[in-house]
Amino acid sequence: MTETFPDAQAGTPRSPVWMLLRLLGGWALVALLAYSLWSPGDWVTQLLAWVLLTILADEFGGWFGYIGALLGGLPFFAPGGAAAQWTVIVPLVGGALLALLLVKHSGGAFVLPFAGVIFALPLLVLARYGTKLDPSLTLPANETFLRTALTAMLAGLAFSFVRQLAGVVWRYRARRRATRVAAGTVVPANPIPAAPAHEVITVTPAPEELPVDPATPPQPGRHS
Repeated sequence: MTETFPDAQAGTPRSPVWMLLRLLGGWALVALLAYSLWSPGDWVTQLLAWVLLTILADEFGGWFGYIGALLGGLPFFAPGGAAAQWTVIVPLVGGALLALLLVKHSGGAFVLPFAGVIFALPLLVLARYGTKLDPSLTLPANETFLRTALTAMLAGLAFSFVRQLAGVVWRYRARRRATRVAAGTVVPANPIPAAPAHEVITVTPAPEELPVDPATPPQPGRHS
């Protein structure tokens, strides 16, 4: 699954403050999207907001992206009602958007081009052959529709790509910094030098000398 905003290192518990900020960011984008789709407006602005904000909300957590995709049906319940084009936009763009999210969640930054292709391919195919399937299906061939949907998709995926690459660099530097700190605190295990051998000096006591009687003359071979 696509990583959310990175923590210091994979497997490292995120701080509660960081988790709170991530939740607030995701819910803020979902609320902004709901407001954009609920408020009266033209279908071009709503389409741009739907695709772009859904992809951006997905960066804060996968389920924010799915909530954003489901909010595409919100204009049908708005007080002003949905534009006539929205009945075509919801199944067409909604299906492409869900496919994009599924592919996006299957890997990291390098699956994003495939996610973009999955989103754009059905729109381009219907733009070319839609009227042959149904003569009334003219919206996919509308230049404004294609430009709005594809521009919003490319902007969202470009942000995701840059964010994920920045996260990879950030984690790499954090690991290197942690490695240097660990290397600086390790005390090398030097072998304990052997105690120097002390020279043992053996003192041999001198032979005991017998007392000399002054009246006795010295004997040859004996010390006086």
